[in-house]
Parts: sequence; structure tokens; C-alpha cells
Amino acid sequence: MSDAAKRRIFAMLDADGDGVITRGEYLARVDRAASAFGRGPQDPLVAAARAAHREVFGRMDGDGDGGVTFEEYRDWAGHETFEQTCRPALGSLFDLADGDGDGRLTREEFTGLRTASGNPAEGADAAFDALDPDGDGTVDRAAYLAAIHAFLTTGSSPMAGAYGDVRPVLREPSAR
Repeated sequence: MSDAAKRRIFAMLDADGDGVITRGEYLARVDRAASAFGRGPQDPLVAAARAAHREVFGRMDGDGDGGVTFEEYRDWAGHETFEQTCRPALGSLFDLADGDGDGRLTREEFTGLRTASGNPAEGADAAFDALDPDGDGTVDRAAYLAAIHAFLTTGSSPMAGAYGDVRPVLREPSAR
């Protein structure tokens, strides 16, 4: 993955922009998605998403100090990482958004998932359209995950615009 793609994703995950992804920031993605789709903490899909995200965070946090710097993220991110931990975690967020459980997201569900994941709403329509080439009004799980995989591993994807213009410059980490 290019450093530029890694920086875009890191900046999206570093919600407060302090140069460190904390466990709380990372796990808040699950809470935001669950809330956006009306799922309570006891929902089995929420529990599965939390477990998948805890696994990812544990692997990202190379030194186990509770925070992930860009250097840790850069060293961790890649194809194998995606297949081992990111695919299940991202798939679990997709499942939270998939209201009827059919493996497909409507435009509204897709946009809700995008914003709950920390992406700006701007560009959601273009990203959705890129993943709905047949124009049936839905995006399937496999296409969604393949597009994210392509972006994470190559820096490009049919929905690269889905990542928006997040903070391009990382600030130095604050004292923890």
C-alpha cells in the first residue's frame, strides 16, 4: 500500500487528529455504526463487530501501549493484514448496516455506514454509484470489501472517493 493511502486511512481512524489512534477511537466505529442502524449493545452483530475490531486494534498496536502511531499502522497495514483481520472487521460493520440481512446495502445504508465509519458524507453518491455498476440500487458485500481491499493495498479502487479528503497532514502525537 502506498504511504499516501495509509495516511488517508490513518487520518480517518485518528478521529481527534492527534497522531495516535486510541483503542477508544477505533472501537467507537462500532458504536457509531450500531447507533446509526438502531442496534443495541446486546445485538449479536454488535458483539461480533466489537470482537473483530478488538482483534484488529490489538494487532495494529505493535508495542501494546494502547495507541497506534502512524509508524505502527504503516508497518502493520497490507494485503495479509487485510485478509486476516480487516476483512472480518469491515464485514462486521457492513453487516450492522445491512438492515434486511440480504448481503446488500441500499444507498441510504451505504451512506450511513460511510459516515459512521468516519468518512465525510460528501462523495458518498459517487462512491455508491461506482460500486453499483448495474444500477440496481444496491452494493453487495463482496464488491464493497473488494473495493476497500484494493484501496488499502494499491491506493486505488472504484470507490476511492469514499475516503474523502480527510486530514492530509498528521500532527505530532500528543503526550498520552
